[in-house]
Amino acid sequence: IGVPGCGASFNELNKALKIELNANANCVWQIQRNVNQTIRLIFSYFKFAPSSSCETESIQVYDGSSTNSPLLGQICNDTDAVPVLESSSDSLTFLIRTNSEAFTRNFFVSYYFFSPETKIENCGGQLTGPNGTLTSPNYPAPYPEFTYCIWHIQTEKNSKINLNFQDFFLELDQNCQFDFTAVYDGPTTNTGLIGKVCGRAQPTFESSSNVMTVVLSTDYANSYRGFSAQYTSVLLPGPVQPDTSLTCSSDSMQIVLSKSYLASFGYNETHLQLNDPSCRPVTTDSVIFSFPLSSCGTTKKDEGQSITYTNIISLYATGNVITRQKNIQIIVQCKMENNSTVEVIYVTENYIIQNATAVGRYNVSMSFYDSDSFSEPVHQSPYYVDLNQTLFAQVSLHSTDPNLVVFVDTCIASPQPDFGSPTYDLIRSGCNKDDTVVTYPPLEHYGRFKFNAFRFLESFSSVYLQCDILICDSNNTNSRCTEGCISRQKRDISSYVWKTNTVAGPIRLKRDLRSADHSESLTKADAEETSNLQQYSFYTLSFVVLISNITILVAVILKYHKHQEGYGYQKIQNS
Repeated sequence: IGVPGCGASFNELNKALKIELNANANCVWQIQRNVNQTIRLIFSYFKFAPSSSCETESIQVYDGSSTNSPLLGQICNDTDAVPVLESSSDSLTFLIRTNSEAFTRNFFVSYYFFSPETKIENCGGQLTGPNGTLTSPNYPAPYPEFTYCIWHIQTEKNSKINLNFQDFFLELDQNCQFDFTAVYDGPTTNTGLIGKVCGRAQPTFESSSNVMTVVLSTDYANSYRGFSAQYTSVLLPGPVQPDTSLTCSSDSMQIVLSKSYLASFGYNETHLQLNDPSCRPVTTDSVIFSFPLSSCGTTKKDEGQSITYTNIISLYATGNVITRQKNIQIIVQCKMENNSTVEVIYVTENYIIQNATAVGRYNVSMSFYDSDSFSEPVHQSPYYVDLNQTLFAQVSLHSTDPNLVVFVDTCIASPQPDFGSPTYDLIRSGCNKDDTVVTYPPLEHYGRFKFNAFRFLESFSSVYLQCDILICDSNNTNSRCTEGCISRQKRDISSYVWKTNTVAGPIRLKRDLRSADHSESLTKADAEETSNLQQYSFYTLSFVVLISNITILVAVILKYHKHQEGYGYQKIQNS
C-alpha cells in the first residue's frame, strides 16, 4: 500500500492507496496505462472534516487524464454510499480539496484495470420473487479477486425485505477497506447505505421498501469462502398507498394523493403544503399537485449521471399547543435520465417519510426551417428541396427548466426510415463530418445546424435525418455539452444529464416532384395521342387508296393517248 503525499501519477494495473491530508489541500492523482481496458476506482473509506460541506471539501473524479475531462462523480461528507466509479477509457483522474479546518482527513482508495466484457458466473443479477437466495461467486470455494457484483432485489409493493446472511466470511479489516459487502435501502448504489460488513459474521438487514441492493467488492489478495444469504418479503403494516403516484414529464411534476391515504394518518387536503406554501393542490376525488419543475420551491441537483428535481410535501397538524398526530413528509423526486419510470416508497416508523422517486424523460423534437432566423418551420412532408439547397435544422427541448442546454452530438442521414445501410455522417461526436455542415452555438433549449441538400446514389429518392441529442445543466461548465468536437469516440459517460435521438424527414429533391407531375401529364397525353393516332391512320389509309386509284386512271389515259399519236394519217396515192 502506497502512502502518497499530495497527488501522484500511477500506471500499475492495480494499486491501493492510504491518503492523509490536512487543511487547505488541493491534490490531484492521475491513473493512466496504455491498455484496452477501463478502470474501476473504489473509495472504501473516507473521513472528511466534520463541519465540511460538498461545496468546501470533496473528492471529484474525472473520466480522463486531467481535471478538464468530464466529471464522473463527486464524494463529500454527506455521501451515503461506498463510491465505486468506472472510467470509459484507460485513464482517470481524481482531485481532493479540503477546507481550512484543522483536522486530519483519511481516505482509502483502490483501483484496478478490467475488461467490461469479462463476466464472472453467479456475480449479481435481478431477484424478483417474494423470497430467494444469493451466494458469492464460487461459494463455498474462495471468491475471485477483483470481483464487483451487484444484486437487485425487488418484491411486491407495500412490502419490505429482510436479508439474512446464514454464512459470511470475508477478509477482516477494521474499516472493511479491502473486501466488503454493502447493502443499500433502494434500487441504486448511489445512496441509502444500510451497512457495510466484512470478516466473520451473520449480519441481517431490513429495507424500508420493496427494493434492496446488495454489493460484493473484493481486491487482489486474501480470498475466503464468501457468503450465502436468504431474503424474505414482509407486508408493510399501517396505511397503504391507494391511488398515490408521482409522474415526471419534460417540464412538470404531478403528485396524486388519495384522500383515504391522508385520512389513514389523520390528515386531509387542508394540512398539505409544498416547499412553497403558495402552491396549492387541486382537490377532486384525489388531491393533485401539478407544477413546473422549476417552481413551487423545487430544488435541483446535478448528480453527474442525472439531474434530480426535489420537492417536499409536508403534512402538519393544526392546533395551538399539542398534537398526537405523527409528523409526515412526502419527498418527491424527478430524476431525468432515461426512458423508464420507476417509483420507490420509503416509510419510517416515527417521523414518517415517504420518498417517491420517478425517473422521467425529456421531450425533444426536430424540425426544418426556411431560413437561418429559425422563425418559420417547414410543415410539408415530404420536404421537397433543390439539390445543394441550404437546409436549416433545429432540435428543440420542451422544458420549463431554464438552466438546461441542448447539444447536437451526432447526426446521420439514411435513405431508409429505419436507418439501415447505407448511412452518411453529417455530425459525429460533435465534429462536422460533411463540408457543408455549420453548427450554431447552443441557444437555451435549442440546438441548430445547417447543411446542403444531397441525394444518395443508386436512385434512392428520400433522405431521413437522425440526431443524437445530449441535454446538460448549463451551470456545469465541465459538461459534455461545453466540449464541442471530440476527436476520439468514448463510451457514454455521466457528464450529461440525458441522451436521446430524434428523427426528421423525408427530404426529397424537387426534380422528383416535377418528374412525378410530368409522368402523370405524360400518361394523359399518351392516351389522347393513341386515340388521335387511330383516327389519323384511318384517314391516311383512305387517302392512299384514293391516290392509288387516281394514279391508275391517269396511267391508262396517258397510255391510250400515246397509242393514238403513233399511227397518224396517210393520204392514198393516186394510181
